[in-house]
This record gives sequence, C-alpha cells and structure tokens, in this order.
Amino acid sequence: MDFTQPKPATALCGVVSADGKIAYPPGVKEITDKITTDEMIKRLKMVVKTFMDMDQDSEDEKQQYLPLALHLASEFFLRNPNKDVRLLVACCLADIFRIYAPEAPYTSHDKLKDIFLFITRQLKGLEDTKSPQFNRYFYLLENLAWVKSYNICFELEDCNEIFIQLFRTLFSVINNSHNKKVQMHMLDLMSSIIMEGDGVTQELLDSILINLIPAHKNLNKQSFDLAKVLLKRTVQTIEACIANFFNQVLVLGRSSVSDLSEHVFDLIQELFAIDPHLLLSVMPQLEFKLKSNDGEERLAVVRLLAKLFGSKDSDLATQNRPLWQCFLGRFNDIHVPVRLESVKFASHCLMNHPDLAKDLTEYLKVRSHDPEEAIRHDVIVTIITAAKRDLALVNDQLLGFVRERTLDKRWRVRKEAMMGLAQLYKKYCLHGEAGKEAAEKVSWIKDKLLHIYYQNSIDDKLLVEKIFAQYLVPHNLETEERMKCLYYLYASLDPNAVKALNEMWKCQNMLRSHVRELLDLHKQPTSEANCSAMFGKLMTIAKNLPDPGKAQDFVKKFNQVLGDDEKLRSQLELLISPTCSCKQADVCVREIARKLANPKQPTNPFLEMVKFLLERIAPVHIDSEAISALVKLMNKSIEGTADDEEEGVSPDSAIRSGLELLKVLSFTHPTSFHSAETYESLLQCLRMEDDKVAEAAIQIFRNTGHKIETDLPQIRSTLIPILHQKAKRGTPHQAKQAVHCIHAIFSNKEVQLAQIFEPLSRSLNADVPEQLITPLVSLGHISMLAPDQFASPMKSVVANFIVKDLLMNDRSTGEKNGKLWSPDEEVSPEVLAKVQAIKLLVRWLLGMKNNQSKSANSTLRLLSAMLVSEGDLTEQKRISKSDMSRLRLAAGSAIMKLAQEPCYHEIITPEQFQLCALVINDECYQVRQIFAQKLHKALVKLLLPLEYMAIFALCAKDPVKERRAHARQCLLKNISIRREYIKQNPIATEKLLSLLPEYVVPYMIHLLAHDPDFTRSQDVDQLRDIKECLWFMLEVLMTKNENNSHAFMKKMAENIKLTRDAQSPDESKTNEKLYTVCDVALCVINSKSASCNADSPKDPVLPTKFFTQPEKDFCNDKSYISEETRVLLLTGKPKPTGVLGTVNKPLSATGRKPYVRSAGTETGSNINANSELSPSAGSRSREQSSEASETGVSENEENPVRIISVTPVKNIDTVKNKEMNSDQSTQGNISSDRGKKRTVTAGGAENIQQKPDEKVDESGPPAPSKPRRGRRPKSESQGNATKNDDLNKPISKGRKRAAGSQESLEAGNAKAPKLQDGAKKAVPAERQIDLQR
Repeated sequence: MDFTQPKPATALCGVVSADGKIAYPPGVKEITDKITTDEMIKRLKMVVKTFMDMDQDSEDEKQQYLPLALHLASEFFLRNPNKDVRLLVACCLADIFRIYAPEAPYTSHDKLKDIFLFITRQLKGLEDTKSPQFNRYFYLLENLAWVKSYNICFELEDCNEIFIQLFRTLFSVINNSHNKKVQMHMLDLMSSIIMEGDGVTQELLDSILINLIPAHKNLNKQSFDLAKVLLKRTVQTIEACIANFFNQVLVLGRSSVSDLSEHVFDLIQELFAIDPHLLLSVMPQLEFKLKSNDGEERLAVVRLLAKLFGSKDSDLATQNRPLWQCFLGRFNDIHVPVRLESVKFASHCLMNHPDLAKDLTEYLKVRSHDPEEAIRHDVIVTIITAAKRDLALVNDQLLGFVRERTLDKRWRVRKEAMMGLAQLYKKYCLHGEAGKEAAEKVSWIKDKLLHIYYQNSIDDKLLVEKIFAQYLVPHNLETEERMKCLYYLYASLDPNAVKALNEMWKCQNMLRSHVRELLDLHKQPTSEANCSAMFGKLMTIAKNLPDPGKAQDFVKKFNQVLGDDEKLRSQLELLISPTCSCKQADVCVREIARKLANPKQPTNPFLEMVKFLLERIAPVHIDSEAISALVKLMNKSIEGTADDEEEGVSPDSAIRSGLELLKVLSFTHPTSFHSAETYESLLQCLRMEDDKVAEAAIQIFRNTGHKIETDLPQIRSTLIPILHQKAKRGTPHQAKQAVHCIHAIFSNKEVQLAQIFEPLSRSLNADVPEQLITPLVSLGHISMLAPDQFASPMKSVVANFIVKDLLMNDRSTGEKNGKLWSPDEEVSPEVLAKVQAIKLLVRWLLGMKNNQSKSANSTLRLLSAMLVSEGDLTEQKRISKSDMSRLRLAAGSAIMKLAQEPCYHEIITPEQFQLCALVINDECYQVRQIFAQKLHKALVKLLLPLEYMAIFALCAKDPVKERRAHARQCLLKNISIRREYIKQNPIATEKLLSLLPEYVVPYMIHLLAHDPDFTRSQDVDQLRDIKECLWFMLEVLMTKNENNSHAFMKKMAENIKLTRDAQSPDESKTNEKLYTVCDVALCVINSKSASCNADSPKDPVLPTKFFTQPEKDFCNDKSYISEETRVLLLTGKPKPTGVLGTVNKPLSATGRKPYVRSAGTETGSNINANSELSPSAGSRSREQSSEASETGVSENEENPVRIISVTPVKNIDTVKNKEMNSDQSTQGNISSDRGKKRTVTAGGAENIQQKPDEKVDESGPPAPSKPRRGRRPKSESQGNATKNDDLNKPISKGRKRAAGSQESLEAGNAKAPKLQDGAKKAVPAERQIDLQR
C-alpha cells in the first residue's frame, strides 16, 4: 500500500455531508479555534483513534470523513503553536494518506508540499525517546515508512526540498537511545525515495554524505551508521550519482558543485570502507589525480590511497592493479612529503596484506637510500613495526635494509635501526615468541649489533653497550638466567663479534680504572701537580662520553661535586670496587642519580651525562656470583648435562667458548674468580685433551691467581705439577702461559722456573725438531722473565745450540711444492723450531735489556743475514720456498721486536733497518700481511720508534688493493693516536722528535733513497715510483695543516739537501739519490699545498743516525729533477699500480759475501692504477718499455707475476727496469686478457710457477760498476734498438694453471711445464710476486 502511482482526487474535493457540515467520529464534537487547547487535544485524540482503526476498504467511512480530512489540512492545524496538537494532526494526516492510498484527498501541489513539510517537522519529536509522546512519534514514522507516503511527492516540482528536509531531519534525530526498529523505519523511508525516484540530486546526496565526514561522524555516530546502511542498501542506484559528484570535483575541478568538495578524500575513504562498489567509477579518477602536477594534491591522494590499500579487508590492490602500480610509483615522487607518506603506508600494508610485501620490497630498498634522513628513518620504523607484529610479515631482504642502515651517516637513523634490531632479537631469540625458525631467521642480529662497536663514533659504542645490557643479555634477569644467556650468546657469536664484545668489556674496565685513579687523586693533598693530573684524567673520562665537548664541562662539574660530597665519593668507590656485586651496583647508581637530581629541573643534561658514565662503569653483569654461575654452566657442558644442543651449540664449542669467556673476564674482573669451587673447575679443564681449553684455563690462573698461594694451598699443590708438565711437554701456547703463570702467582718462582729450565736446556736435541718447539718457547720466556737468574746459562745454549746447531744447519730437505706459503700444519718441524729459536734469541735479549756482551750485535747480524739470504741462511738450497717465507717473516719481526727496546734500537744500523723495512715488500702475500699487522700493532701502542712508521710508505708498491688500503688505515690510525697523545700530554721537544707524525718525513726520504729499486736518479719511471711512495705517506699527513705542518715538512726536505747521507757520506751517487728524493718530495708538497710556502713554525731537527750535520758553507740549491720530469710526475698519465720489486731488496753489508738474486719490477702494462691484476698482467713487466730482456723462469721460481731479470755483467750497477705504458699493451697476445680480474684463492697462498718460452737478450753496453749485496745481479739492457726489438717480440700470457687440479687451487702453487733444456740454461733465475690473498 503506497503512493507509487498517485492519482488526483478531484472527484472527492468539496464533498461535504448532506447538511453541509464536517462529519466527526461519534462522541467527537466540532474542532475549531473556539475551544481550549486541552479540549482540542482531547477531541483530536479521538479522531486519531478513529483514523487508526480505519482501513482502505471502508468506502463509506472514507466518504463520510473526507471533509474532516480536508479540514485537518487547514492552516489552523498546520501552524498550530501547540506541539501536541501538531503531533496529533500529523498522525491523522499520515493515516489519511494510508486510508486514501493511492489517491490522496489533497489536489493542490502547494497544499501537499505544506503537509509533507509539516509532517517532516513533527518527526523531530523522535529525538527524545523519554518523552510521553514518543510512541505517537514512532507511530507516525512507522506509518509513513510502511505506506511510503513521501512517494507522492515525486509529482511535485520542488519535491527535492521536501526530501532534503526529511533526510536532514532523520539524520539529526537519530541517536543511541533509539532501537533498531526506529532505524529500520528511517531506512525504509529514505531508501524508497532514493530507489524509486528518478535520481538523487547533489543536495540530497550531500545530506547523506555529510554524515560520513569525520567531524560529523565524531559528533553523531548513529547518523554515520544510518548513512552507512542506507548507502549499502541503495548502492546500485546511488553509485552513478556518487561517481558524477567525484567526477565534477576531481576531474573537472568544479568544487562549487557541493559544499563537501573539500572533503572528497575523506568521503572516498569512508565510502570505500562502506562498500567498494560505491566507487567503481571513481578509482580511475584517483589514478589521474596521482599524476597531478601539484605536490600537495598528490600528497592528499597518496594519503587516501594508503588508507584504502592498507585497510585490513581491502582487496583493492588485487582488484585494481593499474591503480596499485601507479600508487607504488609515488614511492619515487620528487616531493619529499609524498615519499614520506608512501613509506609510512608500507607498515600497515605489510601487516594487513603480507602478500603485497614482494611489490613493496624494491621500493623500500630505494627509499632506504633516500637522501632525506626522515624517509630513511621511517623505512626502518615501517619494517621493524611489521616485524614486531609478526616476523613472517617481513622477508630477509627487508631486514637487510635495516641492517644496512645501522651504518647510516646520520645518528638518528643508525640509532633507530640498531634499537629496532635489538628489540627483534629480544622478542624472537631471547623470549622465543615465534619458535626456533623465527629465532634462526634473526640470529644474525647479535653479531651485527656487536660489529657496530668497531665504529669510531662514541655514540655508536655507547648504544651497543646499552643494547647489550638491555636486549642481548638483559641485566635485570636473575644471575643464573643472565649467565646462561651470556654463556650461549658468547658461544654463538662470530669471531669479529667476540672481539667487539671483548673490546667493550676492555673499554668499560679502562674507564673504571680512570675513575678509580680520579678518586685516588681526590685522596691526595691539593697541589699543582695533582690538579694537572686530575685535569688530564677528567679529559680522558670526557672522551668516553657522548659529545666530548659538552661532556668536559659536565665532568668538571661532577668532579667538583665529588670533592665536596664525601658520601657521594664513597658511593662511587663502592661502585667501582672489584668486590661490588651487581645488586650493589644497581643501588649505587640509583643513589648517586638521586643525589644529583634536581626536582625543579625536569630535563637535566648534567644528570644524563653522569648516568652515561655510571652505566659504563657499573658492573651490571659480572660479579663473584655470576662467575660461579658461569663455571657451573661450563661444568654441566663438560659432564654432558647442559642444554647445549637445544641452544644450538655443540658441547665442545660451549666448553671452549665458555673458557674463552672466562679468560676475557679474568682480565676485567679478576677478583670475582677467587673461590675454591671456581679453581677446582679450572683444574678439571687443565686435564682435558682440548689444547685450547687447557691454554685458556692456565691464562685464567695467571690473571686471577695472585692469592692462591696464601689462601688456597690445596689448589696450589695441585696446580704446580700441572704447570710444570705443560711447560715441558704441552703445546707452545700452553708452555708460554704456564711459565708466565708460575712467574705471576708463586713467591718461589725462581725455584719453580729453575726446575723447568735445567732439564729442558740439557735435553735439547736438534735431530728431533718435533720435540724442540715447546722447550724453546719455555726457555725463551723463562730467560725473558728472570734474566738475572737465567741470562748467563742461556748464553751458552744460544751460542752452542741455537745458532750453531739449529739455525746454521739444514737437516732435512724441504718439499719443492712450488708454494710461497703453506698452512701451519704443513710447515716442517725443523722450520717451526728455527722460528721459535729466533724468538728465543729475541726474548733472551729483551730480558737482559743491555748489550754489554755484544750479543745483540751478533743477533742482528744473524737476522740480517737471514733476510739477505731470503731465509736460506745456509744457502744449501735444501729449504722450500714456503719455509723460507716463514723464516724471512720471523727475522724481520725479530728486528722489529728488538727495536722496541731503546738499548737495542740504538745499535740497529740503517742498513739493518732498511732490510727489515723491505719485508713489507716481500714476494709472499702472507709475509707482507703479517709483517704489516705486527708493525701497526707495535706503532699504535707507541712501542716502536717513529722511523718504523716510514716503512708503510713502501706499501704504495703493493700490488694488492686491500693491502694498500690496510696500510693507509694503519697510517691514519697511527697519526691520529700520536697527535692525540701530544695534545693530552705536554712533552719536551726531545720527545717530540719521536712522537710528532711529521718527523717521519726524513726517515721516509732516507728509506726511499736507499730503495734497491731506485738505481738511477733520472729515470722517470723510478721517480714515479718514489713519488707514489712519498704521496702515500704525505697524503695522510697533509689532510690537515695543523700548526702550519705543510711548511714544516717542506722545511725538513729542504734541510736534508743541506746535509749528507750519514750511511755513505762520501758517495756522491748516494747523496744524489737522497737529494733527488728530497726534490720529488718538495715537488709533491708544493703541488698539493698552497700554504707550504709560509714560514715554518720551528726549525726541524734531523736524525743524526741518518743525516750528517749541515756544513757551514755548504749551499745546495741545485734542482735534481728537470722541469720536464717534474711535469711528468705531476701531470703525466697515472702509472699502473706497481708489483712489488725484489724480495728483501738487499743492501751492502760489509764483510759479507754478495748474495745474488733477481730484480723486481712493477705490474704488467695492461693494468690501470685502480684495477686488480689479471693473469695476463703477470707476464708483462716494466723492462719491456725500456731496456728489459725477456727471460724464462727456473724450475722453482713459483711466483704468479713474472719479474724480468737481465744477464749479470761484471761490476754492474743493478738497474730497475721501466714499466710499459698502457698504450703499448696491445702488443703480443696480452690484449685478449685486458681488464680481466685475477682469481683470488681463499687461502691466499696460491702462487703458480710460470716458465714462458722466452729467449734471453744479453745485448747492450754494461752499466757503471757498483756491485750490490744480497741478490743475484741483474743485467742491464740499454739502447733503443734493444728496447724496440724486445717490444716486438711475442709476450707470454701470464702464469698457467694446472687444468682441473683442485689440489693446486687449495694447496698453492702448481708448476707449469718446464722450459726446453736449452732455454732454461740460458736464462737466469727470475723473481715473481705473490698477489694472491
């Protein structure tokens, strides 16, 4: 029953009763304006009752009451001031429309409009559900909805006004006190108007949509719900109207079509949530908007689509792929806020739509390298947030982006990445919230976080410490749980992470000692020296805190507070006391912080800085109880009752790493070990078969056992025989630790050491080298630790056995396997014994610390001879190349070790120093690598004299890029440490000579002037070599011009030209080479620095050991390099990276027989300065561009890069040959291999012997006579004719590999086929350089 097809009721109009009066229901008197309101209400109620009871079939009654129906629509009732009257009249009118449907009794359109607007106004009464009249209002609504009375308005011209008023009224009155029936009737009423009309106007649509806007939604949730359900119900009809609205606003830009134009994106979001079908035609319009030229507009669309794509139940990305791809493109938008919004969206998308992670990964990868810090930061937040929700939501690639950002240049980004990873580790590894698979997925985090401790920034280091204490091994766990966590963490860390963790404990312990020393200074009487020492200590402490500049002020303030507050001092003393427990430390930190807190100052940077200091020095993890718990865990691993396998660690690994952990802690917390139970467990470890476990246990005893003798006699009596046994028959490392342990913890050490020394010294037998190594180690350390007692008896052992019997004899023949280096396990026992013998000599001398017996001179001559002879001291050629490499390394390291003792440094001659230096240019990669590491280690501790830093200049010749990079880093570190030391420690001028980095320049100039490869002072290629070596050092020195250091270095080079070479003061050629190197240095300094021409701040002092005193009338203003050469050096084409020249380039040694050996050169011509060496490069050498001859290689010359040597001529001067320029590289058959990178073997020892079939060219005039010691002489090929002939000869393609030989790849150097007999005889031996790593 409705008015879907209303008909005019003209036939009924004007019909009245027979007597011309209005007929009222029985009992109802006439209703006019003459009666009171109460009476009117009373009568209207009876009328309402009558109409309620009537139905459409009562034709007589319909006719009878028609006048009454017309009367009730009069202005008197429609405008009645009484709301009850209006309500009753409205109910009557609603019933009248029901009864007379489909023909309304009112014909005038104006009257109909007035009636429906009147009824609409009455519906406002629905708002108050507690009103007595509410039921009547509900009846009115129900009646209108059931009959669909408003449908009759479709015939009216301005029906839209009625509908808008109705919709607004219903949306405004709905509230949470209404039941579902009210909402249902409202929906029926409105949906019938939408679905049965000709369309929805914009105004009517606005009346619905306005309820979706967030502001309205928050004010009236029920109106939002009503609109939501209405739109769902009418989606088919209203979708076109909605599409038209958005088309007008988004595409055509007609914002005036609606007041809601500014809310289009909010509306789209809400409509999509209600029913995506409402927006089927709108989505393509959004794609259009995403490409807008207006950045703010794109931002708004991106924010909208982020919500649409990211909402939990959305399948928009799969349903509309073009829009999804277009949206992903906004990750690369030029507008920063758009990229930022895109990245923020990714988090919700990953959590709600894991299937889209693949699409997002590539875009997040690009944004993780965004130039904007905020975007990189939010990429991390996005990934970590999703990973914390569920690790399965992020793939390994996404976690990899976070991993990369831990090294970001911005602290905020690094911090977010590190903290995020730490939280993931704690959640999935420590707490195991997602099982073993998830824990395995993020197991790398612990290593990565600890690796960051290698960074230079103090902020990074402090954050790693904080992460370790809160996430990796939470300090608030109970002791047993905490130690279990630490025990298995340490066992599962990679070696670099272990080193970082050890370094962290070391740094914390060092800071504790600084604070302890500061407190000790407070106990001393005030004096100028005390104040100066205290200031230095404060500066040192400040460097260990964030923002050292500000920290200095705060540390000074804290120091003042300490001086004034004795209780605070006592709390701090307790905190850093070796006996402080973890619980006590926690209490102390809180107490100190409470005392320094200021309630009136919520943010207190001073307090924050003090907290940083306290957190670093507080022993929050380790105390006696913790060490005891660790030992118990290790015992369980030994007994096999631990959870090792469950924790992913094998029992052997757990025991070994557990001992290593205890060993490290024995350095930082020695007092915590002092208990019988701990030492009993360590004794048990000493009896284990695992050598490393026993070695670590001995070292722990050595570090912690100072009170064993007095407090634990039972442990002492058990320990002594074990230590004796290890010193005599243990491994070399165990023997060393055993001797040191006896020396450190026993009062009768002399007796104990004698009981070891005497039987060992008597039983030495060079015929059984396997049994020599441990005794030699023990004897060496005994003589070093107790020189007064054992130096004299050791002298006879050294003279009669070590030198004569062991070092000067080769009892076995080395394996001619063609390798330059062999793993430790493949080195012959005899060579290992010789290496230990060399070390014994050094330890013996270091113990004596004097040269009264001239033993040091003899030893240095012996070591020099070993270097000159390439390691084959006897020259019987019975020793293998790899063993010779070991002995060269041992000899060079021994000289360097002796140089650390002042009394021996004084007697090391310049020649011996240069021999030692040339080890860094050794043919064997491992020798160069290990020697450089030892050199750096000693220099960085300020143990070696400054002249040894000059050795790093020779690294410019190293053919391996990584070695050059390592050397440069070593230089940077050394220079930085020396400069910092000078700043922190005001020192006298004489000490400045040994510390100021710039003073390395004269040593470097002298060393390069005596480089055996520098033979002709006017050879441009050789000068280019010198220039490269000089710049290798000067580049690092000249990064800053502190105190006008550039002018100072220039002045040093100029002053050297006023002196003579102290090594050969009367040799003009030697001095000329020295002055030439000075000129090259001056050329480099002048070209690289504009400020070097300023006056030097002070007159430099030159070392008298290397330079004579300047003569009074001597003036040397000659330029030793021509202008053309100068230009070539500075602007010429960069020369390819040099292959190392000769191995241990020998120098003249008076009284020694000349040792001959082949010369060395640089890399092949087809290698540019920045490339790695290709196999073909090995066969090309500098000689080809000048006077080089082509030669073969003798049988055991196994190096991969061939060095051309020339035929020896009587009394010749060895000449270093030139390198071929890159434009000549096309000759021969080399060009096919141009640019190829060389294969690098894992072991770093693969040096394959090569024998190219080349003829010897012995032509050319002899060079000036000047013999050189220590190698087979090179011949000189001079003259252009020879050079050109050589260049036109075919060149071999470099070293050959043994095809299919896996052994050659692993073991080292495979031999190539031998040369023909004739060629081999005619060709002198030729050197090659090991480039492999």
